[in-house]
Amino acid sequence: MTHDHTTGEIAAPDGPAEGPTALTRARRNVAVLILANAVLGSQLPMIFIVGGLAGSTLASNPCFATLPISLIVLGSMLSATPMSAIMQRWGRRTGFFIGATAGATGGAIGAWGLASGSFGLLLLGSLITGTYMSTQAFYRFAATDTAPETFKPKAISYVMAGGLISAIIGPQLVKLTAEASVVPFLGTYAAVIALNVVGSLIFTALDIPRPPRPEPGAPGGRSRLELISTPPILVAVICAMVAYALMNLVMTATPLAVVGCGYTTSDAADVVSLHVLAMFGPAFFTGHLIARFGAPTVVAAGLVILAAAGGVALSGVALGNFYVALILLGVGWNFGFIGATAMLAAQHRPEERGRVQGMNDTIVFGMVTIASVASGGLMNCAGGNAAEGWSAVNIAMVPLLALAGAALIWLAFNGGGARSEAEAAQEKPASPGEI
Repeated sequence: MTHDHTTGEIAAPDGPAEGPTALTRARRNVAVLILANAVLGSQLPMIFIVGGLAGSTLASNPCFATLPISLIVLGSMLSATPMSAIMQRWGRRTGFFIGATAGATGGAIGAWGLASGSFGLLLLGSLITGTYMSTQAFYRFAATDTAPETFKPKAISYVMAGGLISAIIGPQLVKLTAEASVVPFLGTYAAVIALNVVGSLIFTALDIPRPPRPEPGAPGGRSRLELISTPPILVAVICAMVAYALMNLVMTATPLAVVGCGYTTSDAADVVSLHVLAMFGPAFFTGHLIARFGAPTVVAAGLVILAAAGGVALSGVALGNFYVALILLGVGWNFGFIGATAMLAAQHRPEERGRVQGMNDTIVFGMVTIASVASGGLMNCAGGNAAEGWSAVNIAMVPLLALAGAALIWLAFNGGGARSEAEAAQEKPASPGEI
């Protein structure tokens, strides 16, 4: 091992070690990441609840109301690859501190936009907030960095479960802050700033080494083209992309649909709160299901549940329909996204993690950006009223569900039983450059 004096982190010579000591370290890091997901993660449900509503008060055209949310996702897409490279070079802790700083900065600029009545500033703040969203997405990968192979699916699942607490904190903070100022939602953005400042301190307890830097002339891992051409990686990326995009497509439209159908902002907050609980609640056992049945099977179950969510949403606009549809949407996202993450984590080596994880999240959040923009357009411009717009949003789920289902079927006939990179490395004779 070598010590990096610029970051204070230790560079590991290879992948995660096995044994009781390694498991203890992995569990400690998982606990830190769970807490970070709970505290810092609260800002995302807060902004997703009020972003479209705040946008509707400032946008000149109602079709642009959800642009603040779309800009968050766009910012996440644009920053995924550079943030992954920063973490590969300087370590997870540095990347996560940058993310919290971006979250606080984005919240401050968004608050400025609300106070001054500037839609442009609100959008700029949202774009910067996207860097926080990007780094939060790497919590799930960071959970596997020090985890033994058998603990990786559970580590991912447990860290995602930290979102349960954020699902409670975020919407409740919206209720307390949305009307706390003369300017609607200004208090919510102020609370976002405080969450980032306090939450950033959590990362001082993180103990994850940097990946080793390749020696001059040594193999640096597969190229992005080689990685994306590997069947399990390709399908993992497609399924993660679909699960996250569909969740965002529907969730972005939900507050507008709930309020547009005659219910209150508090009703919308409650629906989103239960949705986020459903997103992260199953994470306590999703890792166990993956270990028992395999990631592709769990992903397939997630796609079926997502389809069921669309069916319930299309059956009516009673408040109960919103609750049930958004709960199913959360569970389907959980199975689909965590399952796809586990598929991806099993198929790359430590020196490839920055490359493959950045590529994955760039693709995922690229599609989520499109879904977010489409959500506002479908909700406000595809129908004559909120109910018709809500139906259009849910019908739009069909082609993406078909794509992910076809990808899983294709994988079953093209490398569905592929071994993980760790298993392959144990059987592969060492090359001269690896000795």
